[in-house]
Amino acid sequence: MVVRAGREFLAIPGPTTVPDEVLQAMHRPAVDIYSGALVALTDSLLADLSRLFRTKGRSYIYIANGHGAWEAALTNVLSRGDKILVLESGRFAVGWGDAAAKLGVEVELLKGDWRRAVRPAEVEARLRQDKAGRIKAILAVQIDTASGAVNDIAAIGQAIKAAKHDALFMVDAVASLGCVPFEMDAWGVDVAMSGSQKGLMTPPGLGFVAASERGREAHTRADLRTPYWDWTAREGDVHYQKYCGTPPEHLLFGLRRALDMLFEEKLDNVFLRHRLLAEAVRRAVAVWSEGQALGFNIAEANERSDTVTTILMRGEHDPVPLLEYCNKKCGVVLGIGIGDLSGQAFRIAHMGHINAPMVIGTLGVVEVGLNALGIPHGKGGTQAAIEWLGERVNA
Repeated sequence: MVVRAGREFLAIPGPTTVPDEVLQAMHRPAVDIYSGALVALTDSLLADLSRLFRTKGRSYIYIANGHGAWEAALTNVLSRGDKILVLESGRFAVGWGDAAAKLGVEVELLKGDWRRAVRPAEVEARLRQDKAGRIKAILAVQIDTASGAVNDIAAIGQAIKAAKHDALFMVDAVASLGCVPFEMDAWGVDVAMSGSQKGLMTPPGLGFVAASERGREAHTRADLRTPYWDWTAREGDVHYQKYCGTPPEHLLFGLRRALDMLFEEKLDNVFLRHRLLAEAVRRAVAVWSEGQALGFNIAEANERSDTVTTILMRGEHDPVPLLEYCNKKCGVVLGIGIGDLSGQAFRIAHMGHINAPMVIGTLGVVEVGLNALGIPHGKGGTQAAIEWLGERVNA
C-alpha cells in the first residue's frame, strides 16, 4: 500500500522543482533568432544576471550545465601551466580543480574536510608562503551540495586581500545564486559561475559566468581560450554570437519568468525565505539526532548551508531503505549521499521554488519513514520545525 498521489516532489539539490509559471512561459512557439524581441530578451537576461551576481562586470550565458560553466570560467582566464589553489570543503571545488587539471593547469589542493567549511586563515597563510606569486587563481564554492557546507566568501576574499596576493578569486555559486546573498564586487570575486537548475528555478541546460574587470583583463592573456567558451567572441555585435550559434530560446523564456519571479518577491525576501526554511529543517534534524542514528554532516552550526542539509546515518543504518520508502510510498525524492558520503548520508534540499508546505511535508514524510523502518530517532522533529516557523513568521 502507498500513500502517494500525483507526481513526485523533488527534495534533491537539483534539478529543483520548476514553477508552473516557468513551465508555462516555455510552452510557446519558437521565434526568429534574429528578431528584435529575442535580442531584447538576451539583453535583459544578461543585465539581470549581473544584477543577481551583484557585479558591474559582464555576464555570459552558455548552453551548458554547471560543469560547462566551470570550463567556461577556467578557459577564459587561465593558461596552460598556470598554478591554481583549490579550497576543499566537499566535492565540488575539488571537481572544478580536476577539470582544470585536465585542461593543463597545475592544481594544488588546500586540504579541508567534508565536515567543515574553508578556514580563511589557512587560505591567507598559504598565500603568504607564495612569495613568487605562482598561484594565479583560487577556486572555491559558496555552498557545497555534497557536504552541505557554506563557505564565507567575503572572509576568504578578505584573506586574499590581507595576504596582498594577486591571484584571481573564482567562485562556484551553483547552489547559492538566487537563494542566499552573493556580493561579487563587494567580496572581491573576479569570476563567478552558476547554473539554471537550482535557485534560478529553470530546467537544466543553462550555465552562467560573470567576470569582473580584473577577470576580463586576465582574459586578454589566457591561452586556454576555445571558440565555444570565448568571451571575446560572445561580446560581438551579432546576436547569435552571444550563444556561439542558435540561442536556447525556450530555456531563455523560462529563465526570464524565473528571474521576474525572484525580483517580484524581492531578493531580501527570497533570502529570508531560504533562511527560515533551512532552519526549520535543521530544527527537525536536531530532534531526530537525539536517537543517535542520524546527525548533521557539518559539525559547526554556523557552517550549515541554507540550501541543502546533509544528514549522516550512523552505525549499521543504511540510508537507501529510507530513500526508497520516502519515494515509493510517499512520492518524496530525497538526495543521496555522494562522493565520500556515498552510502552514508542523505540530503534534503531547500532551495529555489520552495515554501513552508513543501518543507513541512518533506520533513513529515521523512519522519513517517523513520517510524516505519524502525530507525531510532528523537520524536517530534517535524513539530519542532512547525513551532520554529510559527514563532518566526508573524501573523
